Amino acid sequence: MQQISLRSAIAAFLCLLGGCTVGPDFVAPKSHLPAQFSEAPATAAQVAATNAQLQQWWRSFDDRELNQLITLAIADNIDLKIADQRLLQARAQRDEIAAGAYPTLGATAEAERARASTTLEYPPGFGNYHDFIGGFDASWELDIFGGNRRATEAAQDRVFATIEGRRALMVSLLSEVASDYATLRATQTLLAIAQDNVRVANDVYQLTERELKSGIGTDLQTLQARAQLEATEAKLPGLKAQIAVMAHAIAILLGRTPDALLATLSRPVPLMSPPADMPATVPAAVIANRPDVHEAEFAYEAANAQIGVAIAARLPDFSIPLSIMPEASAINQLFSFASLAYAATLSASAPLYQGGKLNAREREARAAAQAARLHYHQVVLQALAEVQNDLVHLQSDQQTHLALSAAYRDSQTALDHATLLYHAGLTDFLTLLTNERANFAAHDALAQNDLALVQDYIALFKALGGTPEAAPPAAVKP
Repeated sequence: MQQISLRSAIAAFLCLLGGCTVGPDFVAPKSHLPAQFSEAPATAAQVAATNAQLQQWWRSFDDRELNQLITLAIADNIDLKIADQRLLQARAQRDEIAAGAYPTLGATAEAERARASTTLEYPPGFGNYHDFIGGFDASWELDIFGGNRRATEAAQDRVFATIEGRRALMVSLLSEVASDYATLRATQTLLAIAQDNVRVANDVYQLTERELKSGIGTDLQTLQARAQLEATEAKLPGLKAQIAVMAHAIAILLGRTPDALLATLSRPVPLMSPPADMPATVPAAVIANRPDVHEAEFAYEAANAQIGVAIAARLPDFSIPLSIMPEASAINQLFSFASLAYAATLSASAPLYQGGKLNAREREARAAAQAARLHYHQVVLQALAEVQNDLVHLQSDQQTHLALSAAYRDSQTALDHATLLYHAGLTDFLTLLTNERANFAAHDALAQNDLALVQDYIALFKALGGTPEAAPPAAVKP
């Protein structure tokens, strides 16, 4: 049998007198975040500038078509619409729980015509009779120990967590739209490079055929040139397919059929340039504003409130049921004072023994709260790791870009020289072919690096939690 200690009994009595809310009050967890990620300290102005930029981060790429796609995605994405309905559901659940703090009122009405047997000796039969009943039932469950208040608190926290979950979904959506769009534009650039190289390879092949016919070339040179042409042409179908796939993916993100944007996105446009005004300092205070971090904190707060709900379930319940039920055989007498019947009660009930179920429920609630607290810290650590990793990738690709740019310039110069020397008969065909391949590879690698740089910035904005929607006021902790 569950035992109630003297201290618990005293606490219950004091709560009964003045009302209280059982269970631990929520204390926001402290995460020991570094002050900043760069060596320079983060100023308040830098924090404000970073937050402002994150709200419209995609505009940093200065691409009008990307801006339009983002606007359409925010308005029409199906996952966001599903999230809107889940938010309405969470709010309705909160309102349903909160309604438990208010009295309930119901109305009844009944009219009956009946006949009892007149042959009975006891109770004596009375033949035909009419019975009219009308009235109200009311009940008010007193939230003496705050169980309903804690349940409402948990439900409200779940609403906030749902809002943050929707914001996190939007962060992923916008980064996916931007990433797919960048991939599409970069692939169009790679296709243009490949098509240019097909033309160059075809020119070389035609040259070797003419030389073969004139007797100054060889079959080997012609076969090598044709093989180079065919290898270059083989890249075209895959690149065209990749462009179509990206257009399909973007259309789905915008809530449209896969082929809805093919005509719009088919016209080649250069890949957008990386933003020039990315803050040099990324303060860790920005990380704390990520939607998934807020979502984890609200989930922890909701789990903490459930401890109070579990504790209140072990304490007495108090309610005041009231019924007013006039009854008469004539309807014109139904509302007379003589027909009035009523009952008012103060009811109390307390669990005495339930096989340890209530103790287990409290232990379960405390364990769930601790798990939610640990999950919050894990989310913060993952957020820090994502930002730091994205910064490392960005710095690495920036350095790679410098080297690839120089390599492409040098390979272009070498190809120009090799072409002039070959036409002058001062070098062999293999040298020309080698330089042609090197130039194609260098140009292709540089274009791929351009895409990697843009993707790095998109990933960094995502890791920082960039979204146009503000967090709910409760998420802004002092």
